Amino acid sequence: MADGLSSFWGPVTSTDWCEKNYVYSSYVAELFNTISNVPGILLALIGLINALRQRFEKRFSVLHISNMILAIGSMLYHATLQHVQRQGDETPMVWEILLYIYILYSPDWHYRSTMPTFLFLYGAAFAIIHALFRFGIGFKVHYIILCLLCIPRMYKYYIHTADVSAKRLAKLYVGTIILGSLCWLFDRLFCEKVSTWYLNPQGHALWHIIMSFNSYFANTFLMFCRAQQRGWNPKVVHLMGCFPYVKIEKPKTQ
Repeated sequence: MADGLSSFWGPVTSTDWCEKNYVYSSYVAELFNTISNVPGILLALIGLINALRQRFEKRFSVLHISNMILAIGSMLYHATLQHVQRQGDETPMVWEILLYIYILYSPDWHYRSTMPTFLFLYGAAFAIIHALFRFGIGFKVHYIILCLLCIPRMYKYYIHTADVSAKRLAKLYVGTIILGSLCWLFDRLFCEKVSTWYLNPQGHALWHIIMSFNSYFANTFLMFCRAQQRGWNPKVVHLMGCFPYVKIEKPKTQ
């Protein structure tokens, strides 16, 4: 939303959200939508440390790093509301979901080199096309289709997981994506009404925070499932009795 101080970055050239622009600083267009990405960076960092410390496969380190890159891209986008920074937010979204597709489907893929090669080329081609052309609803439809491709495999992992704590992670993943989507829709559909309120609930910022936990729950559940496939005796343990992470016991030969 327009209003506030003068802009260091110039006129808005991308989607404007339901937060007043440049209220607190001429360098940050949407303060709450910017800083709400910090939890995503911190949670991804925690996941990365756990993956490295227990020597999980590199795919999970890359996954956590991609979460951090996505959060940083989102921060830059909401701080500037420029089209180039928006591309720096949306392109990593596609790369990240392609990585999820690889992690979900690769264990049963017989031709190991074909899937990563195809996904890499697909991601590179998308980045080039996305840099050259502007996408509106087309990007959203494309991204939703990629997300839908993950659902059958996630469901398969869920029904083949007997561990109650791991199943709870999957349920938290579903719950947070529903709650986050409601916040996103509320911010988009009722912006005109919300803008007249004394206190803006900052639905898009809440979406960022909730989806940060959503990614962490998804990553942790996938780490558990992969460790189970590898015979690493995974367990979901809780830091300070509330924060879940996966602890594994590899055979001595590994």
